[in-house]
Amino acid sequence: MQLSQYIPAVMTLLVGSISLLVISRLSQRATETDGRSLIFQLIFWGSGLAIVVALVVALPLEADVRGQILSLIGVVLTAIIALSSTTFVSNAMAGIMLQATRPFKPGDFIFVNGVFGRVTRRSLVSTRIQTETRDFTNLPNLLLITQPVTVQHREGTIIQADISLGYDVHHSSAEQELLKAAAGAGLKDPYVLVAELLDHAVVYRAAGFLEDVVNPLTARSQLRQKMLDELHGAGIEIASPNIVAQRQQTGDTQTFPEQVLSKVNPHPTQTPETKIFDRAHAAANIEALREEIREVKAEIDAQQDKIKSADDAARKTETGVLERLERRLKWLEAEETELAK
Repeated sequence: MQLSQYIPAVMTLLVGSISLLVISRLSQRATETDGRSLIFQLIFWGSGLAIVVALVVALPLEADVRGQILSLIGVVLTAIIALSSTTFVSNAMAGIMLQATRPFKPGDFIFVNGVFGRVTRRSLVSTRIQTETRDFTNLPNLLLITQPVTVQHREGTIIQADISLGYDVHHSSAEQELLKAAAGAGLKDPYVLVAELLDHAVVYRAAGFLEDVVNPLTARSQLRQKMLDELHGAGIEIASPNIVAQRQQTGDTQTFPEQVLSKVNPHPTQTPETKIFDRAHAAANIEALREEIREVKAEIDAQQDKIKSADDAARKTETGVLERLERRLKWLEAEETELAK
């Protein structure tokens, strides 16, 4: 057998190796680019399989032997896929699904399965996040598909913290101090909720809107610090963790808060839900617009049929109605486009 017969196989191996090296370098450069990195990884694995098949075809082998080798490669590949279907293939399919749906992207803060961190990159089978301790955690893509994932809103989020106070503190006094704390922490549109009524204390939730979402951990810490400062400054005792105290009281003593002279407005001008569910409200408005657009289009179709069957005297009036409907439709479509941005 002459060496020249191996030239096609050697050239195939050489070209394939160079191609894989180039794809690997491109994949490394695209590690911070979510979509490109995933595409290059898929191309790398597909190219590797194609090079192996091309190398077998290029070797100077008899047709029967070549067919047996290709059949063996197919069997081995099928066995690998079957054995790893619950791990690699499942995570790879989940990675493709994440790329298609794009629920989050690098730079987003996410919370999943008790882990909070910022996404650094996504690969074919896993997603890497940087946690609060600056360490990296690789999450299988299958976990991100099967478990609820909370993604922090890029345009702002709600920062909140809970604290428990005794029943001897009137809720309006607690609300005043906690509102001061939230405002002092730099949060917009602060609000306070009574979260729970426990046996020993009342749980209050102070919250507000944070526009700069780059530092959510600092914002939460500042909110808690301000809550301590304001409550301690007002002489309000914090009852968390549970305080066990024995106080001598007469038999008919009841625990009530002292008389509160200045009370907070019980009917705030803006409810927290307006800020919390802003996207849900926007989606509802868009859906209402789309429903009205469908109704106007149906009226336009009916009006066009009416014009066709109208006589010359009534056609001018019906045409005016049609023009008003068309202007209405144009305005509604413009509003839908603006809300969908």
